[in-house]
Amino acid sequence: MKNSQQWFDEYAVSHQNKTNQLIHFVCVPAIFFSIVGLIMSIPANAINSISNFNSPIIENWATLILIFLMVFYFRLSFSIFLKMLTFSIICLIGNYYLSTIVSLFYASLFIFVIAWIGQFYGHNLEGKKPSFLKDLQFLLIGPAWVFEKLSKK
Repeated sequence: MKNSQQWFDEYAVSHQNKTNQLIHFVCVPAIFFSIVGLIMSIPANAINSISNFNSPIIENWATLILIFLMVFYFRLSFSIFLKMLTFSIICLIGNYYLSTIVSLFYASLFIFVIAWIGQFYGHNLEGKKPSFLKDLQFLLIGPAWVFEKLSKK
């Protein structure tokens, strides 16, 4: 398995343009947030029947999937794990509150589509294809890269 610096170096190759980077700083977290929302929209009857938490923030498919994703981030580094865990918790809580205002599925779908339009526009400016077309794991590296870059500024 590549270490975090190898992943970040490879990801950075197609993210040199400053405008593309700024777009990524907004759109990558928005895509992550919207995916958490889309997954939270899936009924979690099976989880609710075996869990004693009685909390919509904990008892949903997104929380279960995020637990597995945290293993990936932990294997990269403890620092990345902490950043992604924090952001994941914010996403779960934010999506829960968003669901009390509007349809979570449609709001998440809207955010997802708009953010991907931004991403492809950024890559058009960059003149390079998105990294995930080379390796799907870059879909997980993107958010970590964004938070790593932001934490160094």
